[in-house]
Amino acid sequence: MGVFKKNPFGHYQFLKKWLIRIFGVLTHRRYRGYNELQIEGSEIIKNLPDTNVLFVSNHQTYFADVTAMFHVFNASLSGRVDSIKNVGYIWQPKLNIYYVAAKETMKAGLLTRIMAYAGAITVERTWRAKGQEVKRDVNPNDTQNIGTALNDGWVITFPQGTTKPFKPIRKGTAHIIKNHKPIVIPIVIDGFRRSFDKKGLRIKKRGILQTFQIKEPLEFDYENDSIEEIVKKLEYAIEQHPSFLKVIPSEEIQAMEDLNEQRRFGY
Repeated sequence: MGVFKKNPFGHYQFLKKWLIRIFGVLTHRRYRGYNELQIEGSEIIKNLPDTNVLFVSNHQTYFADVTAMFHVFNASLSGRVDSIKNVGYIWQPKLNIYYVAAKETMKAGLLTRIMAYAGAITVERTWRAKGQEVKRDVNPNDTQNIGTALNDGWVITFPQGTTKPFKPIRKGTAHIIKNHKPIVIPIVIDGFRRSFDKKGLRIKKRGILQTFQIKEPLEFDYENDSIEEIVKKLEYAIEQHPSFLKVIPSEEIQAMEDLNEQRRFGY
């Protein structure tokens, strides 16, 4: 493929490959060692097409969530079933995996800038900037970049745009689904909030069972489903619809809120 081949965003493929290899090796024990990642549904991954696949997931940390996805996707493609045993799968990673991340987060330091090279599609939040509530129009370049990434491969997005649970789904994801008609794969994760700090860089607690459920593709009528209908399907699929609060014990809800406060002040 050539040493100096670039992806559509101008990133050198060989450099991206080595970054994924290095980060993969360095982070593997976070999910298989210090903690244990329980995976369900990995057979879905290896049957997907090479491009125009959108993964939608709930969000618990800035970086540990998406790092786990890189592990699970590459392990699944290498033939492992619901397992990331033996990190050798990361030696030949799938290079056309991208993830949507806030621009200000990815420009916060040298480490995040390096991580961005591994596949970040940076977008400007329309509702929040520098810790303050804002209201601004969607940057059309952001939407175009996500479309470019879908045309080239797989895209991971966290449609709530926040690590706080049960917050509303942002309509931008629904517009992307309606316009680009990707295969949409829901993912539901848990345990990451207890395992890591808010950024997902520091291990906060060991011995936590982390769960990672990959669900069957969602079905949409791309022409006739409204934005609101798509949003509702996403909320149920990633188990973040408000109705799920009714079946969660009040003690667990309070524990979530307490933990969010601790993470907010810790950050």
